[in-house]
Amino acid sequence: MSKVSKEDALKYHSEGKAGKIEVIPTKPYSTQRDLSLAYTPGVAEPCLEIEKDPEKAYEYTAKGNLVAVISNGTAVLGLGDIGALAGKPVMEGKGLLFKIFAGIDVFDIEVNEKDPEKFIAAVKAIAPTFGGINLEDIKAPECFEIETRLKKELNIPVMHDDQHGTAIISGAGLLNALEIQGKRIEDAKLVVNGAGAAANSCTKLYMALGIKKENIVMVDSKGVISTSRTDLTPAKQEFATSRTELKTLADAVRGADIFLGLSVADVLTTEMVQSMNDKPIVFALANPNPEISYDKAMAARKDLIFATGRSDYPNQINNVLGFPYIFRGALDVRATAINEEMKLAATYAIAKLTKETVPDVVNSAYGLTRLSFGPEYIIPKALDPRLLTAVAPAVAKAAMDSGVAQHHITDWDAYNDRLKKLMGYDNQMLREFTEMARKEPKRVVFAEANHANMLQAASTAMKEGICKPILLGNDELIGKLAASIGVDLTGMQIINLRHPDEEDRRIRYAQLLTEKRQREGMTYPEAHEKMFDRNYFGMMMVEAGEADAFITGTYSKYAETIKIAKEVIGIRDGYKHFGAMHIMTTKHGTYFLADTLINRRPTTETLIDIAKLSYDSVRFFAQDPVIAMVSYSNFGSDNQGSPQKVHEAIEILHEQYPEILIDGEMQMNFALNNKLRDKSYPFNKLKGREVNTIVFPNLSSANTAYKMMLEMGVAESIGPIQMGLNKPIHFTDIASSTRDIVNLTTVAVLDAIVQERRNKKQ
Repeated sequence: MSKVSKEDALKYHSEGKAGKIEVIPTKPYSTQRDLSLAYTPGVAEPCLEIEKDPEKAYEYTAKGNLVAVISNGTAVLGLGDIGALAGKPVMEGKGLLFKIFAGIDVFDIEVNEKDPEKFIAAVKAIAPTFGGINLEDIKAPECFEIETRLKKELNIPVMHDDQHGTAIISGAGLLNALEIQGKRIEDAKLVVNGAGAAANSCTKLYMALGIKKENIVMVDSKGVISTSRTDLTPAKQEFATSRTELKTLADAVRGADIFLGLSVADVLTTEMVQSMNDKPIVFALANPNPEISYDKAMAARKDLIFATGRSDYPNQINNVLGFPYIFRGALDVRATAINEEMKLAATYAIAKLTKETVPDVVNSAYGLTRLSFGPEYIIPKALDPRLLTAVAPAVAKAAMDSGVAQHHITDWDAYNDRLKKLMGYDNQMLREFTEMARKEPKRVVFAEANHANMLQAASTAMKEGICKPILLGNDELIGKLAASIGVDLTGMQIINLRHPDEEDRRIRYAQLLTEKRQREGMTYPEAHEKMFDRNYFGMMMVEAGEADAFITGTYSKYAETIKIAKEVIGIRDGYKHFGAMHIMTTKHGTYFLADTLINRRPTTETLIDIAKLSYDSVRFFAQDPVIAMVSYSNFGSDNQGSPQKVHEAIEILHEQYPEILIDGEMQMNFALNNKLRDKSYPFNKLKGREVNTIVFPNLSSANTAYKMMLEMGVAESIGPIQMGLNKPIHFTDIASSTRDIVNLTTVAVLDAIVQERRNKKQ
């Protein structure tokens, strides 16, 4: 887990537009007619339709994709009763998670009311606005009454995630852990340490999964909850054991198969773990520090399966694996409730997904280890993009089967396709790549550290644990710039490549470059002179193995940098050209555009290389490439210039690389509209498939297309991502923001990790 300072957290929440979420119009609003339709007089028509039939609200308003995250701030994370307003950043954060993981819109609502009756009345009064309600951070025992009443009195899904989210995710992990340990759930003995909302819900769900009540012992701060105690609330009485001889946690744990901790840190000792049954299961879910540390638990027992709520250890029990997808499924069938059948369906779906082959992109996100079902992988990773299409349909189907769905899905393939398109891919992908980079941060050279954006990016990337920055430039000037923009240079290496102290390195690099390029006319004096250039010097650091990746471009001209890259690094074997790709995320899906940076007027041979490189790159990003090579004409209608080059490239690709699904030349509208394409040109090889990768006939069209999409606000981008160089050399430009450079740094680190793994195999 990357360290987050107070300053970083406050800056994140305050810079730019304050907070983390906003409302964006979904309809045109640029003309007077648009406004007349949006408000008066046009808005009267949907109002009247909804008055006649309330279900029309799902058709004419955002209700069907809108969830309220509601709290009174009485049990906020690990902060306790800090009040409704102080809890607002958490509720906004929950809204952000709903959006990025499941495409669900959220209004966060903080209710300054602790009285359950008044709180319930307030929620009921605003409920018509929403398609579902997520109760959050409400303390026990009030949360039980509030949720029970609202579920009973409202006809939309209501769930207190603090209770049920942990239950569902840990329940999935429990099923898998029991299977791995070779234990039957009906025979397993469970100890629950903690008696709050989450403990109550987890225990009930475990019983629904098969745990027997007589095999459960619950412990609170006063000891074992048994029938001999007279201080029990109704919620605790439900789980009181008749084994009155048990008094302490140590008594309860002895001979148990499962320990579930939802309490405080360090209450479970090594000796207690050792006293458990053979092949025990310990879920120590106190946050931020578990009931027993990972190191102590694993040292205590070799036959243990261990899980926590932390991301820096295996088997993280994380609510984000559940609530976005549970509400997604519930909303999509207009469910009137989230019932036990739906929660169990989510539990089983998550457990089942864990056993499926993990795609490369998820392995990459978590350090390029080959994840597979076993003691250290009993639950999917939080960044697994398959969760949406695994859990939401299961929940939707359970709602239909249990009779709480008001809308029925009949075409499940179409529903899965809609889920895949629902949300942008780049955020998901970047989160995955960032996690991977944190596992194996690499040495990244920032060529132009005297540029404010690049220096800030290097600092941010280091703080996020992505890389170990090496800054090229005058240390005094970099120091002054850092002071002026508030960057702490601690931990960053600064190399003044022109300083006399670097002469030995300049000599060594010049000798290496001369040896590499002497048959192309490179002399040693010429090579030595080039070592005073930051791009030559920085790329030679990578070539010599003294750095892992290189970022440049905020000052440098592309043409010159590209020339240096070819000279110093060289192009991958099997290719004569390299290229660059931008990943563009739009409301209609994710598109991979090439070549957006390198080849100005590509020949037929160049286009073939770009297509092959694009095919490999898109597959690396866990997508199946469906490639259109575009032009201003369709399929031979113009036999001159760039259309002819595209036409020839396609013929060769079809003949020599039949595994690549590609066709062209075609105009952009035919590339993106498969119905139009198939009707007009039924012979095309992409028949029925939606294009996700576009190869342009020249640099002008590719560069213009991606920049136009960005400036018009119809897409977000990652890139440029270089394709085809022997080592990780990546380029930005003068317009790149700090975040753009950080994103590119993440890709460069990923590139370096893959390169390192490839070299080890050779």
